[in-house]
Amino acid sequence: MLTIKFLRLRPDAQLPKYATPLAAGLDLFACNDEDIVIEPQSVALVPTGFAMELPEGYEAQLRPRSGLALKCAISLPNSPATIDADYRGEVKVILINHGKEPFTVKKGDRVAQMVIAKVERAIFVEAERLSETTRGEGGFGHTGV
Repeated sequence: MLTIKFLRLRPDAQLPKYATPLAAGLDLFACNDEDIVIEPQSVALVPTGFAMELPEGYEAQLRPRSGLALKCAISLPNSPATIDADYRGEVKVILINHGKEPFTVKKGDRVAQMVIAKVERAIFVEAERLSETTRGEGGFGHTGV
């Protein structure tokens, strides 16, 4: 099992937590002093109150919670957001309100989920040409909608 160091930046911060034994994502909890109201078609930055140290070769991906997306039209505009292994600042979540009503984030609300993923580094090598495939340059819906 992977070990991740964390630093509680506020005494009232809740650490990420798996909701079920087989959950892929850890719930992230808001750690704000005052309610954060996100107006329709607006974004807000939500603090979590902790920082972490990911091992080299890993990243944390922040993703929307499906319940918030379905019931309240709340999502992450940069989903999945990436937290790199060399970042040591507070984990914060950018939320967007796609709904028609203001959405309020209260301290302790589950606002996103975080998935820890292995990262492969790539080396790019310039080539004279690329190999041919059946698909070729087809993209952006070339196989239908």
